[in-house]
Amino acid sequence: MHAASAGAPPPRRAVLRAAFTAAVLAGTAAALAPVLRARRPRQTVSPAPLAEETYRGRHIQVTAAGVRIDGRPLHVMRRADGSYLSGINHFQSYGTPLELARAAVDELGTTQLALAAPHHG
Repeated sequence: MHAASAGAPPPRRAVLRAAFTAAVLAGTAAALAPVLRARRPRQTVSPAPLAEETYRGRHIQVTAAGVRIDGRPLHVMRRADGSYLSGINHFQSYGTPLELARAAVDELGTTQLALAAPHHG
């Protein structure tokens, strides 16, 4: 075996080892980045209502989380055209969640919404 001279390029094996090590470190960093970001504390601020009103004696609240009537959730679905429909009336769509909630109050009359919406099965 011979000693490497000062001006000679590094051996091929050393170059490959360094490239492999760099690739492993980059891959590990990329894999761990989402985990490390998830450990940061998040703000837990509840969203402010987008709309809140009393309509025909019923309290309607529209938030980013959904629509509630008297504190009970109303099942709302967004259609492809941007309009909304609810579990109360599948055949009529409305331009905004607030319009939909008012129509649901009209349809419900004095009846309360169920606490848990039924699941299709």
